[in-house]
Amino acid sequence: MKRLPRRTFLVGAASCVGAASLFSVTPALADTKDADEVAGKVQGFYDNLTTYQATFKQTYYAKVLDKRQISTGKLAFQKPGLMSFAYDEPNGNRVTSNGKTVKVYEKENEQQYESSVDKSQYPAALAFLMGEGKLKSDFTLRLLDPTTMKFEGGFVLECTPKEASPAYEKVLLYVDGATSQVRRVLILDVQRNRNRFDFDSAVMNEEIPKGTFDFTPPKGTKIIKPN
Repeated sequence: MKRLPRRTFLVGAASCVGAASLFSVTPALADTKDADEVAGKVQGFYDNLTTYQATFKQTYYAKVLDKRQISTGKLAFQKPGLMSFAYDEPNGNRVTSNGKTVKVYEKENEQQYESSVDKSQYPAALAFLMGEGKLKSDFTLRLLDPTTMKFEGGFVLECTPKEASPAYEKVLLYVDGATSQVRRVLILDVQRNRNRFDFDSAVMNEEIPKGTFDFTPPKGTKIIKPN
């Protein structure tokens, strides 16, 4: 049985209802608001946060294998640059970052990958959650039609990095129309893989339990540090 390719999206998982059209037919552009205006409101929302905690559902689609994998868990961000993804069992994977290094623990394979943040998709695409990076200066932005993208009542902001990234090609932010909070992030890479995160039960600016961003893998775990 073929396994989903790992590493490209770290701990993989994905579906993209309404997003597959990005690779075939360009969705109609939304005309209700300017992309810079929406990006400014999103940036303002997250710039006012010191911590962010939520549950997540991650859906990863591997194009070559035509396989989809779904995972759930809890995430936490704390400025500046701290990040934690704790995956529910039986997955049991962990992703942590201290702002410089990302550690990806794979329970099933008894391995932990360690790399710099600029080579990892998680912090690269989600930097705005951690108080790093600026949407309007880091990306070329445009609004997609929310009806076409099946996100009525909100905005879908397409973000293309101004500097080419090995981790991803585009990021789509699904923005709540009332609060400017990002409810979903969809990450697309050049291999046409799709990595989607849906956030729920968000808690902002509350103290995060000590040790959340620390993780020591079990004894015997193989540590891999790509060049």
